[in-house]
Amino acid sequence: MIRKRVIVPHRVRAVAGSFAFIPHRFLADGFLSSLSAAEILLYFSLIQVSDKDGVSYYGSRKICSLLKMSEQQYEDARDRLIARNLVAFDDTFFQVLELPEEPIVDLPAKCC
Repeated sequence: MIRKRVIVPHRVRAVAGSFAFIPHRFLADGFLSSLSAAEILLYFSLIQVSDKDGVSYYGSRKICSLLKMSEQQYEDARDRLIARNLVAFDDTFFQVLELPEEPIVDLPAKCC
């Protein structure tokens, strides 16, 4: 068994103010491995900027600028996250959803 230890004790993370989290099952249940790099980047960013209900008010222009993505890359990643049932989008706001039972792995090359 690996013995854990804090490497830099004076720099242990602390939760202050708002907090974003990614459930461990995102990794353990295969969600992470089912996503493309652009999908991961957009998904993690939406988690980071969303409120306690998972709602994000960032617009596409701001997201593309922050993530250094083209509008097409953003739209493709957004549409694939929607198809994978990880986020909802109403043409204005995003909502990061509770993880579904299992990842949707097989999407057509141009699913959306």
